[in-house]
Amino acid sequence: MNFDKELDARGLNCPLPILRCKKSLADMPSGQVLKIVATDPGAIKDFQAFSKQTGNELLSSAEGGGEYTFFMKKK
Repeated sequence: MNFDKELDARGLNCPLPILRCKKSLADMPSGQVLKIVATDPGAIKDFQAFSKQTGNELLSSAEGGGEYTFFMKKK
C-alpha cells in the first residue's frame, strides 16, 4: 500500500503509539496515509478505537513476526 509518511512505534507501549500517531497526523494534509509499525499487541484495539474517535480512516491492519502494521488515512 502506498503511504506518505511512516511512524516507527516499535518498542513503545500504550498509549505512546497512539500519541505519536496523533502527532504525526497533525503534521499531514488531509487525505494522506500514515504507515505505523508497532510491537504492542494492544495497538490493534487502540488504533481501531482511535480511528472511530477521530474520524481518521484505518485502511488496514496486519500482524506478522511480532509486529503490527497499520495504515491510517487522515480525514
